[in-house]
Amino acid sequence: MCDPEFRDAAPSLFAVPDLDYFDVGTADDFVRWAFRMVKASGADAIYCSASLQTVQRLSEEAIPVIGHVGLIPSKRTWTGGFKAVGKTADSAMHIFSAVKAYESVGAFGAEIEVVPSDVATEISKRTTLFMVSMGAGTGCDAQYLFAEDVLGSNTGHYPRHAKRYRDFAAESARLQTERVAAFAEFSRDVKTGAYPEDVAVAYCAQTLQRPVKWTAERGEEFLSSAHGRDVQTHAELALDASGK
Repeated sequence: MCDPEFRDAAPSLFAVPDLDYFDVGTADDFVRWAFRMVKASGADAIYCSASLQTVQRLSEEAIPVIGHVGLIPSKRTWTGGFKAVGKTADSAMHIFSAVKAYESVGAFGAEIEVVPSDVATEISKRTTLFMVSMGAGTGCDAQYLFAEDVLGSNTGHYPRHAKRYRDFAAESARLQTERVAAFAEFSRDVKTGAYPEDVAVAYCAQTLQRPVKWTAERGEEFLSSAHGRDVQTHAELALDASGK
């Protein structure tokens, strides 16, 4: 999303750049980063799980902000690690209080992650924020799932709420096997003389007992000869007074 060409591929997508606040820095750093995102790719909003003071600074600069409640990976120590939160009345009320706090500092939405569906639904009914569910059931305003989960490109643990629609990990492993095989074949051909093809031409001439000339199609010639190489040509041209 840092590249303006992002909008060429997704002109109508509601874009919300995300960067961990540990990587961004202070509230002032967040404001500068948010301005860059809006300027570079026309970001529609900014995800921010930093302090309420930082969210308020962004809001005061007219930057739409989506916060984060429930399981917040960067703050998991305070909620007992990577596990569901909001299972008790006290925990559920703590999440609701966090949502109301986001309202008070000017956020327009919040991601609610790995919270029981009924709790997330009731919270969504009682807030003006646009609530985005990440493993928190169907009672929110939108659903969020990482592209890595959708495409199946992870090779490690998959959370229970994730769903794989493709198996890119297997395809990536297959392509890696093909890469290794291709370079192994190339190495073998070089060692045995099968590559370059000049040796093959000589072999064919000997086998056929007649001259053999290597020819290439126009496209092959363009790609494989001087046209496809980093070649510089120096030439001199003599012209008469009339330019002929």
